[in-house]
Amino acid sequence: MLNYCTLFDRNYLSIGLVMYDSLLRHCSEFHLYIFAFDDYCVDILVKLKLEHVSVISLSEFEDEELLKIKNERSIAEYCWTCTPSIVWYVLNNYDVNHCTYLDADLLFLSDPKILYTELGNKSVLITEHRYTRPERIILEAGIFNVQYVTFKNNEEGKNVCLWWRNKCIEWCYDRFEDGKFGDQKYLDQWPDLFPQVHILQNLGGGIATWNVDQYDFRYIKGKLIAKEKRSSKRFIPVFYHYHGVRFYDNNIVFLSRDFLSKKVKQILYFTYISKILTKENFLKKFDNRYSSVVKKRKSDKLPMTNRDKFYLYRKELYNILKERDIFNSIKRFKNLFNSFRRNNYYRING
Repeated sequence: MLNYCTLFDRNYLSIGLVMYDSLLRHCSEFHLYIFAFDDYCVDILVKLKLEHVSVISLSEFEDEELLKIKNERSIAEYCWTCTPSIVWYVLNNYDVNHCTYLDADLLFLSDPKILYTELGNKSVLITEHRYTRPERIILEAGIFNVQYVTFKNNEEGKNVCLWWRNKCIEWCYDRFEDGKFGDQKYLDQWPDLFPQVHILQNLGGGIATWNVDQYDFRYIKGKLIAKEKRSSKRFIPVFYHYHGVRFYDNNIVFLSRDFLSKKVKQILYFTYISKILTKENFLKKFDNRYSSVVKKRKSDKLPMTNRDKFYLYRKELYNILKERDIFNSIKRFKNLFNSFRRNNYYRING
């Protein structure tokens, strides 16, 4: 039996349910502990009567230490703060031999049992970003990603989990400060501090927007197979992390800040978007109070991709040096932004 936990509120309800559906499809024996971060989310999840799921409300889960710092943090920061605490809660309140935290925006593509098997005699499993651009480790969010973290329910596993929980209660903010960022950069210290930590080697766990261009994908006899370009090593993708996917008005979906090939969009992203929209339609029919995640953001405030920024800054500098006209440069800056910003946008039909 594989034991998982995740957290989300009503704004991530359809996304979290799509992740659950993918577990249901690919994992024969599992239990998912969902920590619902608002009353509406609790209500819907309980009414859905999902198989292999336990729903835990904030009132059941929050303790004095969390409540003390709750108002000091944004909604996102508080969710990050609670990440180790939900694992700690499961380990101490349920009869489990381990628990794996999952980000709600994962999608399982094959049986994740192979990842837990790799843990072997170690007690904690963490996954690297495996950035295509290694400098992002320093500039951004660290060596490891919180997306998928396993703790065994033994002394070593609980020691690491409790250390992480205490650190996040002490400091967990959406900014870089003294080598810290959110709940995530704490993980960079674990391999040196805790000998029972294992770094996942299976390339199938942790495919995401920041490393997907390192791999080729194709279907062989109906099964998705990936190949690492550098080594030509083939492997079966286990899960994909859809970090950064955002829905906007005018039927626009923003896919990623990083470059995505047409093939990656077709194989990995368009199917995922379709699953989200199908789940959205289901929830609207299931409960007329449901407020869709789609059309909550205005499409005139879209983020740039890395490719956009490269061209943008190069062109802006060229204009400034050539014309020395700041007003015209600003105008061209905006025009260039509008022309390049759509590299990773997908318009939903209908």
